[in-house]
Formats: sequence, structure tokens, C-alpha cells
Amino acid sequence: MTDSKQFAPDGRPVTEVAVGVMVRPDGAVLLGQRPAGKPYAGYWEFPGGKLEAGESVAAALARELHEELGVTVERCAPWRVLEHDYPHAYVRLHFCKVTAWQGEPHGKEGQALAWEHPPVSVEPLLPAALPPLTWLAEELAQRA
Repeated sequence: MTDSKQFAPDGRPVTEVAVGVMVRPDGAVLLGQRPAGKPYAGYWEFPGGKLEAGESVAAALARELHEELGVTVERCAPWRVLEHDYPHAYVRLHFCKVTAWQGEPHGKEGQALAWEHPPVSVEPLLPAALPPLTWLAEELAQRA
């Protein structure tokens, strides 16, 4: 849980974000396109969202994936943490691999969705989506 506010090197508050890397058995991952009216509208990203006060990463992820995609998370595990400095926010992204869920993901907020195998074909990608795609490709290469 994140109760105490942390700050970026420039003094801005750190925004804690739970991110779901939904992985199908065939290795494809789900990406969503950011809707109009949000920063980086039209860019592709992994689904997720901000943690609410006192909320755990797992709880935030379950809530966000239900709100955004209409799915119920059944199995997820913490994977990697990445900090990224965007012009509008300094974020700490808690990437979790989601390997089981109930329901078929659909864009409940009007966003387009795409199942992609790394390297992905959709673009543009949100800058913080690039490292996890590299990590996934490296993991796949190690298994090959």
C-alpha cells in the first residue's frame, strides 16, 4: 500500500500506477489506445491506472482492469517497477503480469484494444510502454 507521499527529484509528487501486462498463452499482450481528452491521446499503452489512497497495487490493478476492460483478474504477479518522467507527471509504474482473468477484454471507455506479439505493430507507443515490451521480448528469447 502507498500511504506516504513520495517526491520526484524535481519536487513533484510521484504518481503510483498499477499496470497490467495481460499475457495470453500464445504470448500476445493486450495494449489499449489512450482516448481523446487524456494526455498522449492516441498513444498505445498497457491498461491500468493510479492507485487510490491506501490501495495496494493488486487491488488497484483489479479495479482498473474491471473499469477499463470489464474483466475480473484471477491471477497476477508483480513483475517490474519503472519510474518515468512525463511532462505532465512523474510516475512510478508497478507492472504486473496478468495470466488469468474472467471475461473478454473490451474497451469500456471507448478505447481501441489490440492483442500484439512483441515486437508490436501498433503505434505510437507511450514511452513508458517500451521497456516492458523489451523485457517481454528478452524473456521470450531466453525460452527459445
